[in-house]
Amino acid sequence: MKTKLTLALMLASLVLFIGCKEKQKQISSEKKVDLVNDEFPEAKAEIAQVMDTIWQCIADKNIDKLISYHAYGPKFTEFQDGERRTGSKENEAFERSFFPMFTGINKWDMQDLKIDVFGDVALATFHTDFQPIIESDTLKITAQMGLLFINTEEGWKITHEHSSPLSEKGELSQ
Repeated sequence: MKTKLTLALMLASLVLFIGCKEKQKQISSEKKVDLVNDEFPEAKAEIAQVMDTIWQCIADKNIDKLISYHAYGPKFTEFQDGERRTGSKENEAFERSFFPMFTGINKWDMQDLKIDVFGDVALATFHTDFQPIIESDTLKITAQMGLLFINTEEGWKITHEHSSPLSEKGELSQ
């Protein structure tokens, strides 16, 4: 009886050991995500769509919808025009006061758009030639921009904005 019990325990241990080894092989053979080199095309398309919607919100003066594309909170940051870093409150106040002033948009050209996705984080960089009209004045804003997105339960949201004017050497082609 002892021999049968010992043999049964050894057999059960062997089956369990082989099963664990098979599971370990299966896990190690699954494709690993390469955050630096993988392209994540679906996420890139989602970010491009979000950016198109953001630009449309600005054109339509739908500021509440524009604001909804931001992940405001303690981790939100912004750099603009060489000034010191600001946060959620300052960014929202700026966007709520600046964009409604537009009486029209003469030009909105985004060049060299590059969207890089790193899993649940994405960086969109581009150069912009933006010419909003405020009353009878046309502003000319040429800048290099970066938007850092995070993928939240509500979709892709901006968690950092960076805007710097282009130097004369970096001026955009017409």
